[in-house]
Amino acid sequence: MKLQRFALALAGAGLLGAAAVSGPATATGQADPTPYFPEKTAQPLSAKAAAAEPCLSAVGLPTAAGTMQEIDATPAKPPRSVTYQSFPFVGTRADATWYFATNASQTQYFYYGLLLQAGNLYRHTTYIPADETKPPVPTFKKVGAGWTSFKSIATSNYSVGSPRHAYLYGLNTNGSLYRYAIVGAGFRALGPLPGFRGFKAMTVISETATYDTLLMTTNAGALYTVHIPIAAGAKPVLKLIRTGGWAPYESLVAQSCGTRGGTLLVAVDHNNQSAYQFAMSHANGRATAVTSYGKIPGVFNGVTHVSLTTHYDQLFGE
Repeated sequence: MKLQRFALALAGAGLLGAAAVSGPATATGQADPTPYFPEKTAQPLSAKAAAAEPCLSAVGLPTAAGTMQEIDATPAKPPRSVTYQSFPFVGTRADATWYFATNASQTQYFYYGLLLQAGNLYRHTTYIPADETKPPVPTFKKVGAGWTSFKSIATSNYSVGSPRHAYLYGLNTNGSLYRYAIVGAGFRALGPLPGFRGFKAMTVISETATYDTLLMTTNAGALYTVHIPIAAGAKPVLKLIRTGGWAPYESLVAQSCGTRGGTLLVAVDHNNQSAYQFAMSHANGRATAVTSYGKIPGVFNGVTHVSLTTHYDQLFGE
């Protein structure tokens, strides 16, 4: 994963570091010197150089047993992959994107994100030691209760323009999609969006100043985009991309690819612990081009699967 990208806009990222204050998770792991992430530090990189980097799916695998690891997949037929060393985390049942950032003095690197454990919502901050032979150190803070009926969560993070925003989306078993504004270390409920009964997996593919777009599957195997305006009271717009073929996948991981709104997508079949890589053109309903690269080598045994990205890498898939 090209963690250098976030150095294009480091200012202010240190504000995220105070979110988690409890002790590290307890779990067993291996004392293997293989790096836990492909790169743990960021170096300055020009915007032109960042845009020229090859597309890559960086997928995190949080497990029910309390471990986390990364698998990177490069588009090819079949895809090429690299699996990195797992490390102790905490058992979860649903997870959102992991964002890589630094403190204000750029002396400490870390990931942060949200997860569900039983009926509680937690924020984690996972610190990256300077010694690459030592595992990352996750810390956790409970930030909400009452999440038992939520089966999937996803986050957006528009950080490169104004007005900035960050939202938490929760797919509920009651058939509604809930949106929460992430304000500092807290959350402001923005109400339910009905009409999502029968939907299963979801991930964010666009983050802009005026809207977010989610990519979602149904139990019957259809694939949709869900365009959600930022304006209060605005209704989501659903567009069908494919009528079937997506039923086996319980997790979706999306990352930007190219300069024309392309998306590199990983879809994971939990039953078979296998993942498949796809490329999507700029989303436009049934006109969206979807290219399959095939099965990714590796065992995808997470309870969910998350994008490993940086705080300033934006999604623009629609």
